[in-house]
Amino acid sequence: MNLEDHLGDIIRKARMMSATTAAVAARAAGLTETELSGLEESGIISARPDFSALAAAIGLNAAKLENIASGWLPPAQDLSRWRELRVFTTAGDGITVNCYLAWDELTRDAALFDTGFDAQPIRETIAAEQLHLRHVFITHSHPDHIAGLGTIRGEYPSASVHSSSKHAPVEQRNQAGAEIHLNRLRITHRPTPGHAEDGVTYLISHWPDNAPAVAIVGDAIFAGSMGGGNKAWELARSKVREEILTLPPETLICAGHGPLTTVVEEKTNNPFY
Repeated sequence: MNLEDHLGDIIRKARMMSATTAAVAARAAGLTETELSGLEESGIISARPDFSALAAAIGLNAAKLENIASGWLPPAQDLSRWRELRVFTTAGDGITVNCYLAWDELTRDAALFDTGFDAQPIRETIAAEQLHLRHVFITHSHPDHIAGLGTIRGEYPSASVHSSSKHAPVEQRNQAGAEIHLNRLRITHRPTPGHAEDGVTYLISHWPDNAPAVAIVGDAIFAGSMGGGNKAWELARSKVREEILTLPPETLICAGHGPLTTVVEEKTNNPFY
């Protein structure tokens, strides 16, 4: 799977984050504004930029940015380590989005994390694995992440919904310090607003065979990039640094878009951190 953000997307996001004009960024990069615009649009380098000066101007790590330009991808993850975890990627409105299903191997109690555009593959897996959907956790309430929520709630009315939206019913709002059990699995949450006001990361731990914890991060961070800050860039960036990148290095990061990655991969390769 390709990165969610190509080189140009990363540069454009960093310019927005740092309030750097195209003229200033182009001058630092040794490019014309037209060349910079083409790079931001396509991710294709037509004239090699001065990565060191450009990164300094827009607040990125130069070596990591150049690594992205050289084609870095996170290593493919062997999901057999997490036997009771499934990834669903659905498409709509010209984009794809990931959602995740986890369950306890003994009780078959399951939790869904976001719904994506199409609930059908989720429903098929629940039926095939003979699961009992107990919980639906929402990382944030942007439409691509909750498009299938109505279908899921209609199909599984007893499943509890959890979110950090201030518009959610009180009984659905995440409570500080709460820990939800799926038999041996433990689900906790960490606030990661910025990309969305109600952004939250869910941490699934206590997997069989001591598999690493899984962080369902929504759009807080992507492999090699981060979600758009939407006028709260510093909050978005700092929450990822404080709440996600402080997790153990081997923690699996499951983002709303793009490939799976790990904490150590992002600390080593993500130019925003």
